[in-house]
Amino acid sequence: MSTQLTSIPGSITAPRGFRAAGVFCDIKRLGTGKGSDKGPKRDLALIVSDTPATVAGLFTTNQVCAAPVKISAARSAQATAQAIVVNSGNANACTGERGLKDAQRMTAETAKRLRLPEEHVLVASTGRIGVTLPMPNVVKGIKAAAGILAADQDSAAHVAEAIMTSDTKPKAVAVEFTLGGKTVRIGGICKGAGMIQPGMSPTGARPAAAPYAGLHATMLGFITTDAAVAAPVLKTALAEAVANSFNRITVDGDMSTNDTVLVLANGLAGNALVTAAKKADRAVFQAALNHVCLELAKKIVRDGEGVTRFITIRVSGARNFADADAAARAVANSALVKTSWFGGDPNWGRILCALGYSAAQITEHKVDLAYSRPGDKKLLYALRQGQPTKTPFRDLCAVTAEPEFELHIHLNVGKGSAVMYSGDLTEEYVDFNKGNVGDPTSLGG
Repeated sequence: MSTQLTSIPGSITAPRGFRAAGVFCDIKRLGTGKGSDKGPKRDLALIVSDTPATVAGLFTTNQVCAAPVKISAARSAQATAQAIVVNSGNANACTGERGLKDAQRMTAETAKRLRLPEEHVLVASTGRIGVTLPMPNVVKGIKAAAGILAADQDSAAHVAEAIMTSDTKPKAVAVEFTLGGKTVRIGGICKGAGMIQPGMSPTGARPAAAPYAGLHATMLGFITTDAAVAAPVLKTALAEAVANSFNRITVDGDMSTNDTVLVLANGLAGNALVTAAKKADRAVFQAALNHVCLELAKKIVRDGEGVTRFITIRVSGARNFADADAAARAVANSALVKTSWFGGDPNWGRILCALGYSAAQITEHKVDLAYSRPGDKKLLYALRQGQPTKTPFRDLCAVTAEPEFELHIHLNVGKGSAVMYSGDLTEEYVDFNKGNVGDPTSLGG
């Protein structure tokens, strides 16, 4: 059964009963940053449900995690939440007890302005590590945002802008579909361009295996829906959706201290509550959530720092999923492979090398490697049974010169498979991230 999805505008305010606002409160200081826009840049946002909503969240498994992660992980383990406050320009990570108190104050101030229980407010931050928040500015920002909350498209766009750091464009998706005979909507926004290889779990603790495999910038995702979904179902659904989207992307192989995905479901669509027993409704909702998360995740890679090419890496025939995942990540994060992609070079030798040092079981003379254009069933094999094919080099180059292409790796030792979404590695990435010791304001976490 396929779920018919219709793309709609509005992102996080498309679902009924959600309001949002984004403001500038000088967390991103005037005149700073590497972009051309040195004016006020929105840097604090609120996302609010008109009624208490079911909540689910996943968080970085980095052992060094930010204060807002600790608070939101604890609160999203509960059944209900109603608001999210988020800032950019400062990660509030590695800030000790002061950072924890500041994150708690953000939720307290938000709760006060919105007249909500404090435990129903979640918090997220992104930006420089190791710098304390300018709390007077933050408090002013919360007050200002609370006063202009609205359910229109502009307000949603302002939030998408307010969470950006090194992103070059906002990232938003919204869909409409039928669930239990009712029209339901899911909307989402995210940010991320560097320090990207999320590996999130519901508590932030490191799980031992799939589906969370894989261990200045950050990946943040906020999703709203007016579907009525039971808390256990929503938490399971988000875990599955993230496992196949945000946890399957990499820009530079670095897991952030702040990675967070949160979803609020307020039930205002009026559908019958989706419970574990309603398998058909669960499948419909899962498909829609999967779509939203994957589209957002892909937008992160396409907007990766310095990225000029988007590559889908498909590994099959591995001994098991763990091997397939390890193989895909080794290739996706290899600096040598990624720089060859930047040059449009179908360098299978570097790919085979990366497979060989991965944790996966590899038998060299069984490996097949092919390229294709996105969605094209015609595969151009560069390698068969560990040896180069007679496919003309120019034909391989024609595919890898495209801004998007797929790499197919067949290990032929089992039935395990995995997918990763990655990009190339360019001089622009190095230039953006190298820092400038002559300008201390450009340095830090």
